[in-house]
Amino acid sequence: MTAEAKAAELRVPLVMALDDPGAVPELVGGKGASLSRLARAGFKVPAGFDVTTGAYLDFLDGDGLRGELLAAVSLVDVSDPGTVEAAAGRIGELFAARPVPAATAAAIAAAYAALGDAAVPVAVRSSATVEDLPGLSAAGQHDTYLNIHGSAAVLDAVRRCWASLWSARAIGYRARRGISPDDVSIAVVVQRLVPAEAAGVMFTIDPVDGARDKVVVSANWGLGESVVSGDVTPDVAVVDRESGALASYQLGGKEVMTVADGAGTLETETPADLRSAPVLSPDQAGELARVGLAIEKLYGQPVDVEWARADRELWVVQARPITAVAARPAAGEVPGEQWNDSLAGDYLWTNGNLGEALPDVMTPATWSYLELFMSRMIFPPSVPGYQGYGRIGGRFYANVSMSMSLEALVGISRRRFVALFGPVMGRLPPVEEIPRARLPRWKASRLMVPATFASLRRINASEKRMPRFLADAPERCDRLRAEIDQTDDVAALADLWPAKVRPLLVEAADMLTAAGSAGGTTLVSVPGKLAALVGEADAALLLSGQRAEGPATTSLASLGPVVGLARLARGEIDRDAYAREYGHRGAHEVELSIPRPAEDLGWIDEQLAALGRSDHDDARDADALLAKQDAARAASWERLARQDPRKAAAVRKLITAWAPAARGREAARSEVIRSVWVARTWVQRAGELTGCGDDLFFLELPETLGLLRGERAALERVPARRGAYETYAALPSYPTLIRGRFDPIRWAADPDRRSDYYDEGADRTTTDVEDAITGFPGAAGVVEGTARVLRTPEDGSQLRDGEILVTTVTNIGWTPIFPRAAAVVTDVGAPLSHAAIVARELGIPAVVGCGNATMLVRSGDRVRVDGGAGTVEILDRGGDAA
Repeated sequence: MTAEAKAAELRVPLVMALDDPGAVPELVGGKGASLSRLARAGFKVPAGFDVTTGAYLDFLDGDGLRGELLAAVSLVDVSDPGTVEAAAGRIGELFAARPVPAATAAAIAAAYAALGDAAVPVAVRSSATVEDLPGLSAAGQHDTYLNIHGSAAVLDAVRRCWASLWSARAIGYRARRGISPDDVSIAVVVQRLVPAEAAGVMFTIDPVDGARDKVVVSANWGLGESVVSGDVTPDVAVVDRESGALASYQLGGKEVMTVADGAGTLETETPADLRSAPVLSPDQAGELARVGLAIEKLYGQPVDVEWARADRELWVVQARPITAVAARPAAGEVPGEQWNDSLAGDYLWTNGNLGEALPDVMTPATWSYLELFMSRMIFPPSVPGYQGYGRIGGRFYANVSMSMSLEALVGISRRRFVALFGPVMGRLPPVEEIPRARLPRWKASRLMVPATFASLRRINASEKRMPRFLADAPERCDRLRAEIDQTDDVAALADLWPAKVRPLLVEAADMLTAAGSAGGTTLVSVPGKLAALVGEADAALLLSGQRAEGPATTSLASLGPVVGLARLARGEIDRDAYAREYGHRGAHEVELSIPRPAEDLGWIDEQLAALGRSDHDDARDADALLAKQDAARAASWERLARQDPRKAAAVRKLITAWAPAARGREAARSEVIRSVWVARTWVQRAGELTGCGDDLFFLELPETLGLLRGERAALERVPARRGAYETYAALPSYPTLIRGRFDPIRWAADPDRRSDYYDEGADRTTTDVEDAITGFPGAAGVVEGTARVLRTPEDGSQLRDGEILVTTVTNIGWTPIFPRAAAVVTDVGAPLSHAAIVARELGIPAVVGCGNATMLVRSGDRVRVDGGAGTVEILDRGGDAA
């Protein structure tokens, strides 16, 4: 039955009293029905009335408006955001041009007059029939107008609320959920405005982790709009559910407050004395919790409650079932904790490029290290309260929406962002598909500007210290690991953290930031400029070979392990020398819980055995591949100098700028990983001295420090965290791109899942599954051969000489495999990714960041890889060849 039919059947009046027993959602919308229920139950709800769905439908039926509205909506294609915006704009014009029917206007005026004098201030709130209902929130999509005075102004606000049912956001929300335009209607709630001295929102369960032993209250001075809209850092009171006692109270910044002003509201800076003062006393927080739990009992489920306090009285201005909380998982899902920042809302996330360095589900120890590391990085941009990165199912992802919005504060448009950072973040969808992060501009700007200047100061200082740091880091790390291993006292080990371990980690992070920033956009822009001058193949050749002096050596750190293994195989160095130089680098080098290659006595034997199984010399000796590249590069230079000396000079200038930036970035990254080994050693030693063993990888680093100083409470969290880790780690790698809320368990169980792109509202995206496999040109060259799809570097022995390696992502742990591959294809990656860099140096064609290669290619297929064009073509289905 449509909304119109339901309303007609119930013989809807134009206006209803707020506490009318007949105020059901079909007549007064979700918000109106909730307020009516609260008022009838005796809760202190501001006096008011509902303008019913009958009044809206009467307005819609006048002067052909309904037909024009449906015609506008019929042109919507949810895969094309432009059509949604066009429909919303057209409907807004139609509503503004139509007068409210006389009977409705008279009924509203009479009900408003009954509230008090002729200019009593009221709040006018939309109340859609698909709002504030269990499982269908739609909160914030429809308009609210506060501090409205006079019947004419109320009438205008009602009409604007009606129009907000057809905003672009609301149209898109309903379309993505398959809700027909005929099945929605809207009412409007008009209530006396509470002249709030303080206001906020209360959750009867923890809105972050779903814990049911506490009530969480957010509070700010003034009207509640600043808290509801997320434009302020409020005070947060946590009340114990059983005792009603205040468990904790965190003062927020309370930077702004919303106050009544004239015929509306004004956001103004909070006076300094109020910013530092708590909004709620313990008794007031307890009273709020009691009211919230009473409402929860009325509803029979957890609720969030909007409240206001004026003249020592507590008012309830709204309550709704909680529909969007990150609730704790049910039995059979993720046990223990959820590490899933995608639950925060509609953002676009990517692990492109960054995913190669962080391919694993992270233990809490690793995540806390990464938070320390990222606090020193300039990209993805982050400021307090606005993180440009997060965890999804325990894996690292960059928040593209947040990064794009933060970069906009320094003048980088959305399209410019995609052009600049696509090569860094990996393949991104069309810019119109990237949802915006809602940031209070003044606040984010105020945080972003000083953070940017502080980062630039650190970068300048680090650039000056860089040569000394790179020279000293290997011995410094070796000495510190030895000192940690020899420490026998927990207090002494605890002291090592602030004195030596943390400073090393911070300095290494600063050096990598400086190394990545030193060349500005050089690292990203030069390859494209070179390709435009000399073509993709010659550009790849000329960018390779950034070697230091001496035979069989290279200053490009990514090549270190494979070159070192070749030297070890020839007897030029021994195992100890290999371990000292390259033993910190591996496939899982950032994960603190996993041993380094130098700690795994069998790892070197396995790599040497793989070299020994090779059928041709080039695979046994990476230096042969490098020498082949040297000859080809020299020929390219000679040809270019002979044909166009002026162009040759321009090319040399570009490479002279690019080469030191590339070497510096790789060298700094290597020393960052060496410092990570120090952090792992510290955690291991803490586990030995406390008797807790590898449980400490399931504590965050500050928690381990607390344990060493006698604080053992954090150990209680280990079982839950271990359960979460083991559950997530058993799942396949998640999609490169994720939009909206992502459930790893359900995704993995879906036989039709996509590994390239996940969208919570899947029908809104134009990023469809394609038969074509395209990505970034990684290293030029064209090769045809048999594909071998591998999931982990530990499967490397399956790759036969001359096969084409196809995988989700590679990092330095895959490097020893590369010489056996005829070409490399990855789902995750970008022009600056490991696969592109190493393949280019070795002269192996590569296409990176395809997104869907492992979905479409099977082991045994015959494929054609064009590294210069960035394409992969399946020539023949060979099945799953063994």
